[in-house]
Amino acid sequence: MSLPADDALARDEPLVERLHAQGVRMLLLQFTDLEGVAKGKLLPLAQLPAVLAEGAGFAGPSIVGTGLPRSGPRSEFHARGDATTAQPLPWWPGVARLVGDGFVDGQPFEACPRQVLRRQLARLAARGWRLQTGLEPEFFLLHPAAHAPADARDGLAKPSYDLQALPRQAPFLQDLHDALQACGFTLLQIDHEDAHGQYELNFLHDDALATADRLMLFKLAAQALAERHGARFSMMPKPFAGQPGSGLHVHASLWEGERPRDDLLGAFVAGVLAHAEGLTALAAPTVNSYRRLGAVDSITGTTWAPAVVAHGPNNRTALVRTLPGRFEWRAPDSSANPYLISAALVAAGLDGIDRALPLPPAVEADLSETPPPAHARPLPRHLDAACDALAADDVLTAALGPVLTTQFLRLKRAEHAEAAAQVTPWEVARYATRF
Repeated sequence: MSLPADDALARDEPLVERLHAQGVRMLLLQFTDLEGVAKGKLLPLAQLPAVLAEGAGFAGPSIVGTGLPRSGPRSEFHARGDATTAQPLPWWPGVARLVGDGFVDGQPFEACPRQVLRRQLARLAARGWRLQTGLEPEFFLLHPAAHAPADARDGLAKPSYDLQALPRQAPFLQDLHDALQACGFTLLQIDHEDAHGQYELNFLHDDALATADRLMLFKLAAQALAERHGARFSMMPKPFAGQPGSGLHVHASLWEGERPRDDLLGAFVAGVLAHAEGLTALAAPTVNSYRRLGAVDSITGTTWAPAVVAHGPNNRTALVRTLPGRFEWRAPDSSANPYLISAALVAAGLDGIDRALPLPPAVEADLSETPPPAHARPLPRHLDAACDALAADDVLTAALGPVLTTQFLRLKRAEHAEAAAQVTPWEVARYATRF
């Protein structure tokens, strides 16, 4: 339902006036579906108060993972705007993004990923705690018409920190930097990563909800600006065989007010390790994800992806890399939904704290070169096995809720089955005339 424009303006005049003064004429009301894809619609700025109060309507069954019916009061998905997220988009003059929370039939929609994260953060807040996270998106710049790096000259044997390729992408990277800075990001670094055409951008940590919102804004900016510069932006976990894939490493710390709760991090990490297999379904949610997690070698000498459940001090080959005052969870890849991995991380960590779980022995050895210790369980090797682990994990499924859990498992099992039915070019080349 929309309010008359005059009434709407009167109810939220300061924000409307501020955005209007910044040249905003339209709102991009954006929400995130189950698969971590940004969705939304454009609305006139005058609709802002109605969007904040009641939300804008979308056909529920048209959104991936809602499980909503085609008729009746529960067929309509409303994205209700969060006023704190209103942000003009530098690359889209006259438009401001507004992040929406999902509501159905007037109530918070339990299968909205942002609502799932809100629920878990409320559990922390009830104890006086909050989770700060920093997400590190890795991504590829691909050729607009071929499955190849956008930069044909990007071909070093060890491409990390390549200062030959980096300047050639400077126009895109500078535009991305400027756009994100204008959106309030505190950027820390941009570098060429360890695969051809691969880059990483880091921005300052924040409370988990704000960080997830920023990750979605980063994707919107990067997609638009890469296209403008004649490239395709890709967060596919592993586009090229024999090269490292793209992670979305999560740095996490626990706080009580302005005081870090380092004393709780051991049990929190123990909870993450205890639920590692189920977490992997959310952290590595595509068939392609397991090309990254299951890789044993790459042209650069390492895959940078964990294979077993272990933790270690500054150990980038472990599932959890421990650092002073924080830890890094290295399973998530760039296809992961930032709201769901953050929510599941909270649920696993709280379970570790509530059960006072002890940490297993730390691993300092390079796990890509030495056999793992006996206590280090293997991570799931394919999507279906990860789904089995998630389905059996009562802590994680309770955090996700029955609707989202059912939808996620249904979609991902279907994805695994579809992939398993394919005959790949590798199989044709290897077997067609062999026998």
